[in-house]
Amino acid sequence: MSLLQELMNQAARGELIQPAIFSRFTPKDIREAIQQLVATEQLELAYALGDAGISLYPGTEDMLAINGLLSIIRQEWAQAVDLLSELTQVQGDQTQPFTYVMLVRALRCNLEPARALEVVKQGLQAYPNQVELVAESLVLNDYVDAMQAPQQAH
Repeated sequence: MSLLQELMNQAARGELIQPAIFSRFTPKDIREAIQQLVATEQLELAYALGDAGISLYPGTEDMLAINGLLSIIRQEWAQAVDLLSELTQVQGDQTQPFTYVMLVRALRCNLEPARALEVVKQGLQAYPNQVELVAESLVLNDYVDAMQAPQQAH
């Protein structure tokens, strides 16, 4: 039985989610179940499963990635920044363009434009023609320059 089926059966019986069931499933299984829950707009269950998954498998790519995205959905920017930053550390040279883009957006929403620009530069080193990173670079360069101009005038 899949993780999603088990969760739905427990919910149908009116039972609380039993954390013990999660240990039988891999981080990938949990991530895929969360993706299905989000796709069907069962966000509260997705959040609960994400919390359980990250506590059971901290530091794994699947859990960092999906919980980073869940944090963005929740608009919990600082948490999204922490999770996606850790994901880039875990992935190293294998960090995907999407991860860079999501981290940049989380940083911008967390009011950290200078740090977002640094992440854009890192992403562009690996993916120089990635359209979203190029666009973010243009916007952030202009913004950071504009923010520094009043400081330089003094």
